[in-house]
Amino acid sequence: MLGKQPVRATDVGSGLKKTLTPAQMSMIALGSAIGTGLFAGSKLAIMMAGPSVILSYVIGGVVALLVMGALAEMTVKQPVAGSFGVYAERYLGRFAGYLTKYLYWSALIFAVGTEVSAVGEYMQYWFPQISGLWWVGIFSAVLLAVNFSSVKVFGTTEYWFSAIKVFAVLAFIIIALWLVFHNPHDQFGVHNYSAEGGFFANGLFGTWSAVIVAIFSYMGIEAISIAAAEAHNPKLAVRKAFKVSFLRLLLFYVFTMALILAVAPTSELISGGSPFVTVMSQVGIPFADSVLNFVLIIAALSAMNAQLYAATRMLHSLADAGHAPHMAHRTNRAGAPVHAVWMSAGGIAVAAIVYALVPEGGFGIMLSLATFGALATWLMILLTHVSFRRKVKQDHESLEFKLFGYPAASIVGALLLAALLVTSFFVPQFKYTLIFGVPFVAVMSLLYWLVFATKKQHSGKDTV
Repeated sequence: MLGKQPVRATDVGSGLKKTLTPAQMSMIALGSAIGTGLFAGSKLAIMMAGPSVILSYVIGGVVALLVMGALAEMTVKQPVAGSFGVYAERYLGRFAGYLTKYLYWSALIFAVGTEVSAVGEYMQYWFPQISGLWWVGIFSAVLLAVNFSSVKVFGTTEYWFSAIKVFAVLAFIIIALWLVFHNPHDQFGVHNYSAEGGFFANGLFGTWSAVIVAIFSYMGIEAISIAAAEAHNPKLAVRKAFKVSFLRLLLFYVFTMALILAVAPTSELISGGSPFVTVMSQVGIPFADSVLNFVLIIAALSAMNAQLYAATRMLHSLADAGHAPHMAHRTNRAGAPVHAVWMSAGGIAVAAIVYALVPEGGFGIMLSLATFGALATWLMILLTHVSFRRKVKQDHESLEFKLFGYPAASIVGALLLAALLVTSFFVPQFKYTLIFGVPFVAVMSLLYWLVFATKKQHSGKDTV
């Protein structure tokens, strides 16, 4: 019978270098969460929910807050490489940890594919005569090189990528505020919320369904806990990153969506490209479309960069636990898990194939594939947190950081995520979510019991 193996909190790096700062960790979370989910995925969400998509992002934001709080609590207590995968192994059992890591890894590699396929489309705005596949290859090679380098190079690259995005979104917010509150034309304003079919144009089910897009958009915030193993002061960095990142995500998603829907009615937003481009077309600023297209590319590359980073660290953790090829555990002189990088690039290959076969629907297919792992991972994080708290209470230990509202917060969050997984089966845009997810869990479970469960456990082995 498989026992629950202890995790040594002191061994946080397992060969990785501790060079990330709190500012870089915050930007890593933002870099993963502010990508095509905001700039392109928001169009899909608006299509599904209408103006009530604002509530969809609020609900998604609440779930994200609960997941971030649970993760921050566990990470401050035990900052380890592998993060929530290790916590699941420690508090739910070896199989749970194994499955959690692979669920997250699958979500990340498909999310990487989603971002890079978007880059191919964005580049065709300027170079329509060049196939998007060329751009997919070129930018993938560049970001793979970044991830082959030291974590310091990655952190610096991600910091500036995210800084550009943050500046662009803030500029967008200022322009949108001017259009809504200071422009003399009466076509802008909150009356657009009810201009076409009312606030709940597609009913409550449409609002609820769009929460799935919101959750995918917020995906990446959990990278804070993964990056903790490579931070100067993990406990301090996690606390600061948690507080700053959540407030920024609410600003960049909920407030931005509210402004977008006030500037243009849903019919215009759905018929155009990115909702951001549609809004900027109302301003008349010279070259605004090209500037925004540049920002969209940076946003996608930044998210892809952060997601590839998280995927390689999760595979590194799997290898360290004996659940992936040992080569994935090896690091180069700079401390980068080079083999885990190229092994995690599979999502790029899948995206290239999908993009070549279905260029118009590639983004949606990759999005639905990534969604299962995202929802399931967040669900496992909250279930792990419940078990973690029970263990802490049993051992009479104290916590430096606590998730408010426990246990109701963790239980309600887990129930919402489980309900969203079931809902995806009834939403056409996510028809591949469970079609991929259920067989994936079955195959990985079978692989575990046939291969890994029979392996002799090394005494004293640290499962990070």
